Amino acid sequence: MTFQPAVGYPIHRPRRLRTHPRLRDMVRENHLTLDDLVYPLFVYHGTDLRREISSMPGQYQLSLDRLGEAVAEVVDLGIPSVLLFGIPEHKDARGTSALQDDGIVQQALRLIKKQAPQLLVMADVCFCEYTDHGHCGPLRETNGVVDVDNDATLPLLAEQSASLARAGADIIAPSGMMDGMVRAIRRGLDEGGFHTIPILSYAAKFASGYYGPFREAAESMPSFGDRRTYQMDPANGDESMREVALDLAEGADMVIVKPALAYMDIVRRVKENFGVPVAVYNVSGEYAMVKAAAANGWIDERRVVLETMTGFKRAGADMIITYHAPDIARWIRDGLHR
Repeated sequence: MTFQPAVGYPIHRPRRLRTHPRLRDMVRENHLTLDDLVYPLFVYHGTDLRREISSMPGQYQLSLDRLGEAVAEVVDLGIPSVLLFGIPEHKDARGTSALQDDGIVQQALRLIKKQAPQLLVMADVCFCEYTDHGHCGPLRETNGVVDVDNDATLPLLAEQSASLARAGADIIAPSGMMDGMVRAIRRGLDEGGFHTIPILSYAAKFASGYYGPFREAAESMPSFGDRRTYQMDPANGDESMREVALDLAEGADMVIVKPALAYMDIVRRVKENFGVPVAVYNVSGEYAMVKAAAANGWIDERRVVLETMTGFKRAGADMIITYHAPDIARWIRDGLHR
């Protein structure tokens, strides 16, 4: 849009509105608040485990008996929501442990709901952490090519979602990028009596190089190939709109764009085209780059993180899933977020 000065009035001088810090606060168009934040947590099998993820400084794999420490910190900082990922002790070709009511995330959900019932708990729904091959569902071979069996995965996703709902999940967040997954999950939730549980779909999830550190955190590196046959080509923006439209038509209530930093144009397009709540996932590689640069003294970590988060808000994000959440919450608490 081109702005023209009104006839008879002097040309506007924007710097007049930047002369005082309180004035800058008053005319600021986008504001980062605690309500924007979702903090991912990695729950690991075993006991007395709080193991730092080497490629993600400050992030940990937590055993169930140590999870309460992280939950207490989240509550104390005023972070309203967490997103759970689980790393089970036993993996198989179908990801069977993801379906069990005593699975690791199911146990984590019950613990969190007992300790901090006020927290909004999101549960990631996928199989890559649970399969011994690291792909997002059971496999099949067609003409010598091994790939995820899309249709065989759908009932498993529905079963996993219902189990997580029984354990106390407030939001189901399917990330596997299977065709028809939202419809299958919505049907499974409704048939289980969970009509009020919303679906936050990873509708625009790209096959990205930014996921590297997550593979260590969730121990979900594919044992062969990659995930480009089901995650989106980073070059395709129009296709992401079709993916979002399909998921919404199948029953998604909210959508995620993942990764965040290189895809803010997608966030803006989703918001403008569909007007639904949009989350961005500020992924592991984005976090790791900031941490590495800050550790070397190349950037001001706080300033860069807050600028990035504000950029997500400006693009149209309603929620930000980010490993920076505890630091952001402290900066907000201490008035260091402007």
